[in-house]
Amino acid sequence: MAIEFDTIAAISTPPGEGGIGIIRISGDEALEIADRVYQSGRKRLNDQKTHTIHYGHIVNPKTNEQIDEVMVTIMRAPKTYTREDVIEINTHGGIVSVNKVLQTVLHNGARLAEPGEFTKRAFLNGRIDLSQAEAVMDVIRAKTDKAMHMAVSQLDGNLSRLISSLRQEILMTLVQVEVNIDYPEYDDVEEVTSRLLVEKAKEVKAQVKALLETAGQGKILREGLATAIIGRPNVGKSSLLNVLLKEEKAIVTEVAGTTRDTIEEYVSVKGVPLRLIDTAGIRETEDIVERIGVERSRKALTDAELILLVFDQSESLTQEDKLLLEATEEHHRLIILNKMDLENQLDLDKLKTYVEPGSIVQTSVITQAGLNELETKIAALFFAGNTGEKDATYVSNVRHIALLNETIDAFNDVIEGIEIDMPVDLVQIDMTRAWELLGEITGDSVQDELITQLFSQFCLGK
Repeated sequence: MAIEFDTIAAISTPPGEGGIGIIRISGDEALEIADRVYQSGRKRLNDQKTHTIHYGHIVNPKTNEQIDEVMVTIMRAPKTYTREDVIEINTHGGIVSVNKVLQTVLHNGARLAEPGEFTKRAFLNGRIDLSQAEAVMDVIRAKTDKAMHMAVSQLDGNLSRLISSLRQEILMTLVQVEVNIDYPEYDDVEEVTSRLLVEKAKEVKAQVKALLETAGQGKILREGLATAIIGRPNVGKSSLLNVLLKEEKAIVTEVAGTTRDTIEEYVSVKGVPLRLIDTAGIRETEDIVERIGVERSRKALTDAELILLVFDQSESLTQEDKLLLEATEEHHRLIILNKMDLENQLDLDKLKTYVEPGSIVQTSVITQAGLNELETKIAALFFAGNTGEKDATYVSNVRHIALLNETIDAFNDVIEGIEIDMPVDLVQIDMTRAWELLGEITGDSVQDELITQLFSQFCLGK
């Protein structure tokens, strides 16, 4: 049964011009409010069947001004996004039209929704749990197919079901411990109970650790791998960016120092989402603007999770090249020897003494030779050739990762407590803490302040 709230409304489509704009209304008075502003010459919306669409006009009831020609969708509780009565008004997508319709709805009984309030109501009314609610924003923000698939999987409840299963295992153990403490039926009940706690703590801890092992890949899939394309000027960095993006995003000329600032774009490489950062060529320069670009390049190098270090193999290694090799030696990196379509002047054997085995890729952005090998190496570097099984469950949310780590700490306290012969009822407290921490992921045990904070990060109208 849905909790009683007031009726809210907001624009659910992005601002700006478009084919349509959508105003969403949710709450007990959604249909009554819609009827006040809607005219069609047919039955009132409140008398229509659920999950139907109706043609008509939005009219200001005070002035009788016709505002826009619309299609109105009726969705009655509980089979709606919020589990409340929901109306969606499809208007023409102009900025003025959409806002005038919204203002008319607000002047006739609805309240402007807060950011994320529709999804918050879906959570509070029990349609989704907290991890699924967070997945809604991940779906909206997904930059690649893999990120989208992972977010949809979480929205579908895959993570929720796993967490709920773990919590159920802990709960059954806690119940058995409570029974053993209150109604001991045998002499060695404390020893048996201690063994039960340790075995279950180790068992569930192993499952939590296995889930945490997906965090690295999950974070990459969710946020994209921060990948800086680094090199001295005119070695082909911007050309490489364009080839990977399959579009002319960066300006390419034969003039060294053409790229003055960092360019950031998302691309999927063999299923691995990369947040590609093309940087200004790193060199000493007197040009003030170029020098700012070089400093930004150095920062991108420091912050990157992967560095594509580009050299021009038609030239010998320069001192600048060697300095870049030293600056990147602590990073995940691939060494790209570009311009393989030209005569080779670079001492490959000498270069191999500076770099990791298997990290060198020879390419030509002109002929695109070697690019498939480069993409394969990128995928293998972080995913060992496996960019995610179709039905795999990943954890990628920073909040979830922190809670899982705290859960492991709680299990460690259980195990340590038994080892040092702490009373079972005290050890039980740590087991209960593990159960509660997992509940914070799904929202089964979470403070109101956290809920408010999480949903405030959503966009208006969602």
